[in-house]
Amino acid sequence: MAHRNDPEVIRRLLTEHGRWAVVGLSNNPRRAAVGVSRFLMHALGMDVVPVSLRGDDVHGQKGYTLLADIPGDIDVVDCFVNSSRVGAVVDQAIAVGARAVWLQLGVIDEDAARRAAAAGLDVVMNACPAMEAPALGL
Repeated sequence: MAHRNDPEVIRRLLTEHGRWAVVGLSNNPRRAAVGVSRFLMHALGMDVVPVSLRGDDVHGQKGYTLLADIPGDIDVVDCFVNSSRVGAVVDQAIAVGARAVWLQLGVIDEDAARRAAAAGLDVVMNACPAMEAPALGL
């Protein structure tokens, strides 16, 4: 059965203050992760932790190369990675005890979504918070 996003989960994730690890967030201004993470911080008041292959610091926030290296709790792991690679990120999110995974527009992995849901994580897939928030009137 295909994953279906729950509008109440989306609303809760976007309205409750949280710490979002944004995987794929680098200093490349042409990447969507830069603008979406800025939206999360400034429009929704979320804490953002950049995660990328180089561990770039972004928006004045310390960057990391792995979710496991981030000290403290992670509420949402926001995935700006290719669908073929997102399963490994979801598995890391499960391992570090994240509360939710958010797979961005075009990022689809039904098996990873099932694993996350089975582990008790909230799952949003093939959606963008910068598009969902205005649609909810946020």
